[in-house]
Amino acid sequence: MTDRGLMKTGFVEDVSSSLEEEGLEYVIFDDVTPNPRDHEVMEGAEVFDAEECNMIVALGGGSPIDCAKAMGAVVSNRMHVLDFEGVDMIPTPSVPIICIPTTAGTGADVSQFAIILDTRRMVKIAIISKAMIPDASLIDPETTVTMDRELTASTGMDALAHSIEAYVSNASFHLTDLNALDAIRIISRCLPSAVDEPENMEYREGMMLASLEAGLAFSNASLGLVHAMAHSLGGKLDMAHGEANALLLEHVIEFNYPGATERYHEIARAMGLRGSGPAELIDYIREFRSSIGIDMTLEDLGVGEDDIPELAEASMKDPCIVTNPVRPSIEDVEAIFRRAL
Repeated sequence: MTDRGLMKTGFVEDVSSSLEEEGLEYVIFDDVTPNPRDHEVMEGAEVFDAEECNMIVALGGGSPIDCAKAMGAVVSNRMHVLDFEGVDMIPTPSVPIICIPTTAGTGADVSQFAIILDTRRMVKIAIISKAMIPDASLIDPETTVTMDRELTASTGMDALAHSIEAYVSNASFHLTDLNALDAIRIISRCLPSAVDEPENMEYREGMMLASLEAGLAFSNASLGLVHAMAHSLGGKLDMAHGEANALLLEHVIEFNYPGATERYHEIARAMGLRGSGPAELIDYIREFRSSIGIDMTLEDLGVGEDDIPELAEASMKDPCIVTNPVRPSIEDVEAIFRRAL
């Protein structure tokens, strides 16, 4: 399982050559788009059955890996992918999956989450189940050197949002805190340099480690309002997930701060700040994303005032909202969207 962009690199050939050397037969499925669709999952499952496959190797960023995880659940349960929406809705564990991530940010290769677009309702559904966690993930920063500046920035901000939301989650605990704070420290140090010096393996390795730690954190502590709102943007407007997270993060922090004050102080200190209050952290997040080229607004990306009621309604139904440190009303969510325009 991969995508057409990666078919143009040498990574697919590297994997296929390794399989051939071991005498293993394989078939390549690359009909996967960003924000993977329900029908892509089902088409992949049909190919899996037709070719009599018995495991999946997922090579790529979050989209091919999420598609592979969902596909594994489909073929092991003989159900439609949309039937798995929600928490612990997969009766039988997935077929074996090995992941080889090629971006540093999604954490999909170690998480129990898969985000799939329901093309009838045009909303992203969250599938959350430990029955879908990959069996192995091969973490190699060399696979990320083909990422351009924009993809490096957006996937890095996705990892930052993962770690911040996991740390303030009402389901966080000691082990997730350790991973989340370490990821925040690494991203603050490495992401701008990874964007500016894409061939520097020190920064690529740092971001790959941060993505892994953030993935472990949010897979166990879950996420929050940033991701609930970003999922609605991805569903309705097909917006890039990392950019959506980046543009919402500072506004959600402002809303959440009274409900998780000490936690946000710790986040600020992990970033090298004093931890003096919301303005310091919010300004830093805004300047940080702008410094790596994410300096637009939601309005610049096509979101209008008329979209907000529908986006807010979808956000309120997203399971990530359950672990947000402050329970928002739909009016709160609408107001946050407006501030991000």
